[in-house]
Amino acid sequence: MLKRVLWVLALMCAAVAVPSPAQADNPIVQTVYTADPAPLVHNGRVYLYTGHDEDNSTYFTMKEWRLYSSADMVNWTDHGSPMSLATFSWASADAWAGQVVQRNGKFYWYVPVKNRSTGRMAIGVGVASSPTGPFADALGRPLVENGEIDPTVFVDDDGQAYLYWGNPNLWYVRLNTDMISYSGGVNQIPLTTAGFGTRTGNASRPTLYEEGPWVYKRNGLYYNVFAAKCCSEFIGYSTAPGPTGPWTYRGTVMPTQGSSFTNHAGVVDFNGGSYFFYHNGALPGGGGYTRSVAVERFSYNADGSIPAITMTTAGAPQNGTLDPYARQEAETIAWSSGVETEPASEGGMNVGFIDNGDYIKVEGVAFGSGATSFSARVASAAGGGRIELRLGSPTGTLAGTCTAPGTGGWQTWTTVTCPVNGATGTQDLYLRFTGGSGSLFNMNWWQFAGASGTTNLLTNGTAENGTTGWRVFGSGTLSSDTGVVHGGARSLALTGRTGAWNGAAQDVTAQLVSGRTYTTSVWVRGQGAGATTAKATLAITAGGSTSYVSLTPATAVNASGWVQLTGTATVSWSGTLSGATWYVETASGTDGYYLDDAVFQ
Repeated sequence: MLKRVLWVLALMCAAVAVPSPAQADNPIVQTVYTADPAPLVHNGRVYLYTGHDEDNSTYFTMKEWRLYSSADMVNWTDHGSPMSLATFSWASADAWAGQVVQRNGKFYWYVPVKNRSTGRMAIGVGVASSPTGPFADALGRPLVENGEIDPTVFVDDDGQAYLYWGNPNLWYVRLNTDMISYSGGVNQIPLTTAGFGTRTGNASRPTLYEEGPWVYKRNGLYYNVFAAKCCSEFIGYSTAPGPTGPWTYRGTVMPTQGSSFTNHAGVVDFNGGSYFFYHNGALPGGGGYTRSVAVERFSYNADGSIPAITMTTAGAPQNGTLDPYARQEAETIAWSSGVETEPASEGGMNVGFIDNGDYIKVEGVAFGSGATSFSARVASAAGGGRIELRLGSPTGTLAGTCTAPGTGGWQTWTTVTCPVNGATGTQDLYLRFTGGSGSLFNMNWWQFAGASGTTNLLTNGTAENGTTGWRVFGSGTLSSDTGVVHGGARSLALTGRTGAWNGAAQDVTAQLVSGRTYTTSVWVRGQGAGATTAKATLAITAGGSTSYVSLTPATAVNASGWVQLTGTATVSWSGTLSGATWYVETASGTDGYYLDDAVFQ
């Protein structure tokens, strides 16, 4: 998948690399062709749902949808394909542009597919309890069918949800609260020149509206961003005082650019910024049927209008940094050369098909005072190879080299560790792979350790070694779980709690220094039907008394998906420290929870 042609483009990008602030590389996915971006903000991450153009396509040959996510708009984690044509037994072809929305503790994915029995395009709905899926057919049949495409869903402030779609027309229905049925029939939005601009040269389509609506609300104003005037398309938009109109055409958002004759927009706000997603044909071999998703950051004008946005190769600036001392999935990538991704036997995805000279770039890595070692989870049915840790570029300063041995199988995993020198501050990290000919090894995840203050003070924070290092603070039963995991193959499951303060815990007495600031990151998922809030807490016993430090803000958790608890706190005490316990508690209730990928540093 794009392996050889991307090598040339990667060299070009490296040649024009610029210093901080770190910049994204557009297109944001290089391992496959992606199209029709649909971003969703959930629990501090942007989840980007896309279509997948097959290699060498000469039509919109699309069999599955793909998912990527990011906490900083630069480094994107590949979650594979959580839904495909096979999800819908009644569908025969055309896994085209859709959108995911969250409601009722579930995630609903509205997509157009060809109905096998009618031969027409219809709108199906996938449903999942997590943004990463897997998604199942919610109905076993189409939700609505009239031969048109490109669904977008918007839930208004009053709770009323709307499904819009259409090419050549524009339709909507009012969804019921179950999100898989509707009331009031199918309604057509009038396509007037006042509402959607004037097209010339096509009497059958007098307005600019073509397809791909994206409807949302901002500051009381409703926006409809759409692909305009085929072909080639540009992105225009209209606004309205209500969700069904009347619409007023406002102009061009993104002019006709790139080497794709289509475009498709998605717009979200995230961590103080506004982001515009689109697609083009910028990757090698790219074009109208082999497209790639990209992103730009923008600011609304004072009157709420959207400025003109131009495609760039730099993309959006990084929104935050990446923590190298927490375990990172190998498939978390800002830019890559040569590598591909595939499902991993330990769960999630792994990077594979690694050849000599391939590399992965991870942007804005916050090494702080310095890393001292690097660990990676690797597997090889061949002779293995080496991971060079380069700073700043693929040929930059060599901070360390790890040897990945042959393990007897591409999914037979082992963890390797090597020393690191010179990795300080915030820098771009390049994992450069070297070795003999052919595929060298696969990589599942990586993690740095550092000097005091940067090393994870929790034993077995990833839970990959079962319950080693962990105990229960208060009452409950702690076990290792392989069915519900955030990363890797295992998590911790806590059941039998008798009080809200009972939690999975570790003794960190020997690791604490009074007056020092500590950072906590831990992923939690509820087990019960209800919702509550959770936080990480430090119980400190010193001078004969016990005090409690909130390490993270209380954050809502439930059983629908993983939630990250993260925060920074300064810890101090008077007298002799006799005990310190790190644990996760809830505000109320005694439902169990899952815990994974915990870091205290």
